Amino acid sequence: MTVSGVLLVTAVVWAVSLIRSVRLRAFVYSLPLPMTLALVSTGHRVEGAQLLGVLGLNLFFVVVAVTHHRLRWPILLADAAGIAGYVAFSAGLLAVPVPFGPALAGTVALWALAMLLLRRQHLAPAPSSKTESQPETDTQAEAEAGQPTRLAAPVKLLVILVGATLTGLLGELLRAMVVTFPYSGVLVAVESRRDLVAFSRHFARNSLALAGFLAGYHWWQDHSPVDALVAGWVAFAVLAAALHAPAPGGTARRRAALPAG
Repeated sequence: MTVSGVLLVTAVVWAVSLIRSVRLRAFVYSLPLPMTLALVSTGHRVEGAQLLGVLGLNLFFVVVAVTHHRLRWPILLADAAGIAGYVAFSAGLLAVPVPFGPALAGTVALWALAMLLLRRQHLAPAPSSKTESQPETDTQAEAEAGQPTRLAAPVKLLVILVGATLTGLLGELLRAMVVTFPYSGVLVAVESRRDLVAFSRHFARNSLALAGFLAGYHWWQDHSPVDALVAGWVAFAVLAAALHAPAPGGTARRRAALPAG
């Protein structure tokens, strides 16, 4: 990774560390800034493997969340497990050609299935009693988000900078899959360890917009890199706006729930 790449990753992680809302934190992380820099600096084309790399990003966070929160691994060890999962996933994708059309259809189908499962889990009735061994809820995670760490700001910034450099060096080993390598994700997972489960759910929702960015880039990459990047960012913006738009009738229902007077 270039010096500009390291600085960009550092800036993203630093910004994420300052945001209290888990939802907003996941959105800022999902901005395709590292992808843009990787495409500009490496010249790699976007094909089916890179599109499926978005699934690899979700796999990374799932592995870290499960190993840290369920298995109680230290966060750095859980982070290493997430990197290993992404590298193994990428090696499989690089071993065979992946047509873009089927990859796009599969990515969208898996995203829709994941959203359905998360919605059902969210709508499931809460247990009547809670023990200390049960995982924390999204509400609790939101409440704990943004709590200050024990590291002073300059020390934290130095740690982020060193971590970005190391993950950048690792990313160079992945050939074309460096486009979706979780450069800042490796550090964001550490910074967001208290609310990692809720963060992973919000990022999974936003990942459709990342798939849109890669799809837009793919369809315009034979014109020029600038046209491809513009198309990718437009696709990302449109999908992100649609994903975060209020549900129809949501405002009316909220007003109806308010007491009269």
